[in-house]
Amino acid sequence: MSTSARADRLSVPTGPGFAENQRARAAKVRRERLTTLAVTVVVAAVVLGMLMPFAWAGLTAVKPFWAAFTNPPTWSFTPQFDAFGDLWRGTRFAEILLNTLLVAVAAVLVMLVVGAPAAYAFARYAGIIGPVLLVLAVVLRTVPRFAVVLPLYEAARAVGLYDTNIALVAAFVAVNMPFTLLLLVGFFRDIPEELDEAAMVDGCSRLGAFRRVIVPVMGPGLVTAGVFTFLVAFQEYLIALTLTQNDAVTIPVFIAAQRGADETSTYQLLAAASIALVLPIAFIAVAARRYLVAGLGGGAVKA
Repeated sequence: MSTSARADRLSVPTGPGFAENQRARAAKVRRERLTTLAVTVVVAAVVLGMLMPFAWAGLTAVKPFWAAFTNPPTWSFTPQFDAFGDLWRGTRFAEILLNTLLVAVAAVLVMLVVGAPAAYAFARYAGIIGPVLLVLAVVLRTVPRFAVVLPLYEAARAVGLYDTNIALVAAFVAVNMPFTLLLLVGFFRDIPEELDEAAMVDGCSRLGAFRRVIVPVMGPGLVTAGVFTFLVAFQEYLIALTLTQNDAVTIPVFIAAQRGADETSTYQLLAAASIALVLPIAFIAVAARRYLVAGLGGGAVKA
């Protein structure tokens, strides 16, 4: 046997210890695979359970009227979209949808215009009182909606803004500002203060450094806060129900108001409206998923 063959043979681990290690590694791999499989099954079951109501509403909206209420359910049918046509032509849905989008976008703009400078100040100059105010803001954010809707209603009535978009935007901003501050403060703290100092050395004022240097760097954080605010404002029900009556009604309030004495006649209309409400939210959530994950795992935690 050559010298190289003997060296290769001697370098191969042998013995009971090596075999035991191999068995332990194989058992560990099997446990990890079983754990992954179990977690996958559980997550899949949870996701399917969450999607079932939307799938059922979608099927109800596209079924013929006779097939929408059979028991047991009818699975073989030709899809029809009469419910969506009746929703758009026979109700104020298009007008109310446009109003809901307008209110949500306005709330996002006001939130960012007010919240971004405030969060920047908290992140840079708040000192000792900053964390206390942020904790207080979070505590106020956790107050149940029922505790704030009555003061909001009275305030809107007192200033003559009841049933107006201005009242809705102001309420959405007031309720959601604490979360936006907490989120943006975490993103601002991730930006080195040397950027501010370098901009001011180059001749920028403090406001100029914020507007020309910090805000462009904060793009992902602003998008994250804007998406969260939009999603909350678009589907908010209790505040919109309390502050509106006819002119400034939003989609969630409209859907709740469609229930009449004969629920069967409006059931498909409600299903179509629900799907029309969910689709924009789902589209925005999927399109901005990277920013939403960044907000949940980054700025909101580090604040």
